[in-house]
Amino acid sequence: MATDKPNRVGLVISTTPLIRVFLSAASKDSSLSDELQQASSDLLLQSEVPYAPLRAVWMASDPSTRPDLTRLFSGTRFIFSSPKPREKSEELKARLRKLEDLAERKAYQELVKDIAPPKDVPEPFSSYKDQLGFGVHVVVTMFTGYLLGYAAFRALFNHSPAMNAAGGILGLVGAMFVETFLFIIRSSNAETNRTKKFSQKSRSSFSTPSSTKKNQ
Repeated sequence: MATDKPNRVGLVISTTPLIRVFLSAASKDSSLSDELQQASSDLLLQSEVPYAPLRAVWMASDPSTRPDLTRLFSGTRFIFSSPKPREKSEELKARLRKLEDLAERKAYQELVKDIAPPKDVPEPFSSYKDQLGFGVHVVVTMFTGYLLGYAAFRALFNHSPAMNAAGGILGLVGAMFVETFLFIIRSSNAETNRTKKFSQKSRSSFSTPSSTKKNQ
């Protein structure tokens, strides 16, 4: 059995008629000190008494008149105090609030994912790293085209410096055209993929309400 009464220290037991009779007699026993008599009177008014003061009254009572200790406690029940609720630390409270906030944000994103505007798809060469890589790639391609044109005209025109340079320039221009053509193809593919994704999301957002109406 549990009790919510505060300031309970040590073992607490329920009172019985025999305990009340003993405490009533002890409160009027002149052989006991005034303090023990007052304690007996106070305990007599309670339905649950601490074991320690009750035993102190019993020990100070006359052995010839007091009841046997085993018989005195016969029929009593132990009274257990309810433990104090454990308080959460401030760190734990802050962590719980953060987890609740994350859960609410995730639930909201799931709720509006079909109607929210799609996030912007990053454009090709939008970052400095992409631009630098593209520039290096163009330079290498044009240099390779120049070397190929130079070597081809050198083999065809018997080591003529002017023709060799013209062949290199022609190869450079050809490599530039090839690189431009590849750039146009990559940009077109990126735009096509972005359009397809947007169309699929639009169809899913329109089809969801209609399917809901059919189910209803």
